[in-house]
Amino acid sequence: MESILSNKALLIPLGAWCVAQALKVLISLIRDRRLNLPYFVSMGGMPSAHSTLVCALAATIAITRGLDSIVFAIAAFFAAIVMYDAAGVRQTVSTQSTILNSILDELFKGKPAYEKRLRELIGHTKFEIIAGVALGILLAWWWT
Repeated sequence: MESILSNKALLIPLGAWCVAQALKVLISLIRDRRLNLPYFVSMGGMPSAHSTLVCALAATIAITRGLDSIVFAIAAFFAAIVMYDAAGVRQTVSTQSTILNSILDELFKGKPAYEKRLRELIGHTKFEIIAGVALGILLAWWWT
């Protein structure tokens, strides 16, 4: 058990994810002027916690094992796939959800409200991903 609690490649990305999620709550508090605690476990938003986590993992491995290690190569490819998914696939789903919700709003205008709305904040913009990358690398460098 002691070895898992000293595993930097596990603890640093987890800590970085917590920081990213806390920043989402803080940004929401500043923007909306109200505390929105569900943002701590939500997908989407600024910064990308997925990007923060996988980049903190890759950076921690790069710092502790070296850029020429096989485990860094695996982590780097894993990070690239996660960020591609966040910016591409999930962002497309976000856009489609917004469009479908507006279509439903039009269809049910003047009728009893349609209660079931699709979640619109799912993916990330490129800026949110870049912010997550920078945060993950910075925290990994700082904490190792």
